[in-house]
Amino acid sequence: MGKDLTTSRLDRQNILNNELAIEEIQAKAGMEGILWDGKVYVTREMTAKYFDVDIRTISRYIEQNNDELTANGYEVLRGKRLKSFVCAVRDSGRDINVPAKTTVLGVFDFRAFLNMAMLLSESERARALRQLMLDIVIDLINRKTGGGTKYINQRDKDFLFSSLQEDNYRRQFTDALKLYVEDDRYKYAHFTDMIYVSIFKEKAKEYKKILDLKASDKVRDTFYSEILDIIAAYESGLADAIRKESERIERPLTRHETEDLFREFENMALWKPLIQRGRVKMASRDMALRDAFHYQLAEYIQPLDKDEYQKFLGTAGDELEKLMAENQEVLRRLKERE
Repeated sequence: MGKDLTTSRLDRQNILNNELAIEEIQAKAGMEGILWDGKVYVTREMTAKYFDVDIRTISRYIEQNNDELTANGYEVLRGKRLKSFVCAVRDSGRDINVPAKTTVLGVFDFRAFLNMAMLLSESERARALRQLMLDIVIDLINRKTGGGTKYINQRDKDFLFSSLQEDNYRRQFTDALKLYVEDDRYKYAHFTDMIYVSIFKEKAKEYKKILDLKASDKVRDTFYSEILDIIAAYESGLADAIRKESERIERPLTRHETEDLFREFENMALWKPLIQRGRVKMASRDMALRDAFHYQLAEYIQPLDKDEYQKFLGTAGDELEKLMAENQEVLRRLKERE
């Protein structure tokens, strides 16, 4: 999916929150600034010079996007912080034209500098830097996932436990359908799809299409741990409700009766916050990490925060992925025994 960073604040923030990518971009961007307060900073004048635009253009973008730029590191220095920065400039030996009588000075840290590059449509250098950002983000994810993001969900330390737990509740659910619902060859797929639609508004076939999964790919192997936990809760609760209702009426439920029971179950108030969280996690992570857009969940998409990138792209994920790869046969037998 093509990304236009000049128009999409979501795409901009997803890059700016990816600290692993920011480190690589900073090493390759060739932006020289002033080391101060533990970061590299540039002034508005330095920013205008780098992007080969008039300083009035930089000022206009700051005025139009002040909230976003400020949230990402742009700062107007005054008082003691300004004096401290001027001292850092003096110590650096750089001539950046800060008049002695200056009382306020706008500066960008590297994240804010990249933010400006994403906004600045007039500059060819900004366009080239945007392309570098996108290339580095794509390359980073490909390196971390071996060239495919299908199972990036499994780089979460909570995935294995959730997967094993969900397998157990899945069997409880299918057993309940077998024992307490009238025989129907399609009932397992039908009620599984009802669970999926209730939680993330997509049937299994629709989900596989969005993630470009093969027919042989197991959908649940690609779910995030939070989604697996909600599905497990649904399956456990529904299995119990189906059994109790069948025993109450002393016969198997019809498909229609089971659907009515399901609708009553899914409308319980307790699901609302869990489903809200699950939809945000799925839609936002898939957009940022898999470049997959869930149309039915568009309203739930948010930028990933820094911790999310560390979870799926950091060293802990590297170690977990290696451990799981080395123990695939053990894990397979464990799941079969559960």
